[in-house]
Amino acid sequence: MRRRIATLDEVLDFWFGDGMPSRWFDADAALDEQIRERFEPTWQSAVERELDWWTKSAPGALALAIVLDQFPLNMYRGQARAFASEAQAIDVTLAAIAQGQDLELEKQRLAFLYMPLMHSEKLQHQDLAVQLFDGAELEANARFARHHRDLIKRFGRFPHRNAILGRSSDRGERAYLASKEAFTG
Repeated sequence: MRRRIATLDEVLDFWFGDGMPSRWFDADAALDEQIRERFEPTWQSAVERELDWWTKSAPGALALAIVLDQFPLNMYRGQARAFASEAQAIDVTLAAIAQGQDLELEKQRLAFLYMPLMHSEKLQHQDLAVQLFDGAELEANARFARHHRDLIKRFGRFPHRNAILGRSSDRGERAYLASKEAFTG
């Protein structure tokens, strides 16, 4: 029997609820498990495109972007599956921008609509992420977006994903990953 699918309001209330902002970017096994228990069926439904109707509103597009982009990074930390719905999340983001839905969101929430672009290994998405974060005056996010873009410019991909995705690292990537500047995801 399939577990209950969360509503888009439940996703947003959880992600932006009390205490969550301080946990968004921490490697926290307890939070990862909480998200997996509560939202894995929702993620699976989103992957199967059963929740595409959420994109009819700005809050819905945001919730779907979070489900497809942020939740798998937590639920499947250290696994290739963490990136399985990345392309779908990017599509949701690009469609929301094309429809002007991003202009309807407050800054803190807007960052998570744009974030799938920062997770892309395509330079054009990285350039757009920097442009959007700068334009929205989301300075901290823009700083990270530039860092992510610089990695893609330098390597054409994120070296810290290589082992997880079964990719071989070249000499330059191995040197970077062994350095103090390495981003480990």
